[in-house]
Amino acid sequence: MAKLYFEDFKPGHTAEYGPRLVTREEIIAFSVQYDPQPMHLDEAAAQKSLLGGLGASGWHGCGIMMRMICDGFLLDSTSMGAGGVEEVQWQRPIRPGDRLTLRVTILEARASKSRPDMGIVRFRYEMFNAHGEGVMTMVTPAMFGRRDPGAQE
Repeated sequence: MAKLYFEDFKPGHTAEYGPRLVTREEIIAFSVQYDPQPMHLDEAAAQKSLLGGLGASGWHGCGIMMRMICDGFLLDSTSMGAGGVEEVQWQRPIRPGDRLTLRVTILEARASKSRPDMGIVRFRYEMFNAHGEGVMTMVTPAMFGRRDPGAQE
């Protein structure tokens, strides 16, 4: 069983995952539960909003992105979690029928000074609709187990 360790994440490497279809039903179901603003629930209200039509909650977009990250590589890694998110930007609405792709870029990787069993990888995630338009970005560091905790830098 393949596992990605800290040492497998090289700065500059990119990968793409998807597409993943977003449906009207899931946009509304998420919003009813977690972000019940009219622009995420009702087409008529959404048309009059800044979104100009029904659009997914930004938090729904975060959830979709996380699922794509997990399915793409994270569940096959030595992930130890993350300490937070540096940046999230919602660039344009995610619409019903959008087919989203995710581009992952490794920005940097460094061994932990205090925990020799782990390293920290900083990622930029960019999500695009089928027209190639950016809908969301996220920058976050994540912790991964090391293949050889005693190895020198």
